[in-house]
Amino acid sequence: MKNVITLKNTTHKKSHSHMKWAWIIMILFLTLGIIDFRFGILGIACMGAPLYHAARGKGKIHCQKYCPRGSLLGRMLESVSMQNKLPKFMVTKKFKNGLLSFMLIVFSFSMYHAGLNFARIAFAMFRFMSMSLVIGIVMGVFFKPRSWCVVCPMGHGTVLLDRHVIKPMNEKKKEAIVEEVISANKKAS
Repeated sequence: MKNVITLKNTTHKKSHSHMKWAWIIMILFLTLGIIDFRFGILGIACMGAPLYHAARGKGKIHCQKYCPRGSLLGRMLESVSMQNKLPKFMVTKKFKNGLLSFMLIVFSFSMYHAGLNFARIAFAMFRFMSMSLVIGIVMGVFFKPRSWCVVCPMGHGTVLLDRHVIKPMNEKKKEAIVEEVISANKKAS
């Protein structure tokens, strides 16, 4: 009997979704923010996580498996949602780009007016996160529970980052490696 060695493909590990319990993070964030708005600074983690995943070439994996807001909306609005589809104009790139631009402008103004004051920055983050959750809840009641996720500026931003920055950089790296291998093979010949 021959010994057969099999190698597992470890580059694509199956990652498990945390959507069943990630909503607790959002509730905790809101509760802590109401108790003391300085906890609003934790919103940086909610805004930074999708960018981190996109920067690692994972695209919208945050939206699909980790997002606390999406988890909360999906879990809490299922029984009260009217289950309507979003209007067609809301799923267009033009609308998503406009919403992303609007949210970036509002966030930038908030940060500018907060100055370097920690408490003001934390309050601005808490207000920004809370208002986007309220919008998500309203959308989830009138449309499907996770309708906000379809137009979410962070999700759309990660798609743009992945498509226009990360993937082109990875392609250039691959091309450089191929050229290096070819040149090494030519030298070896």
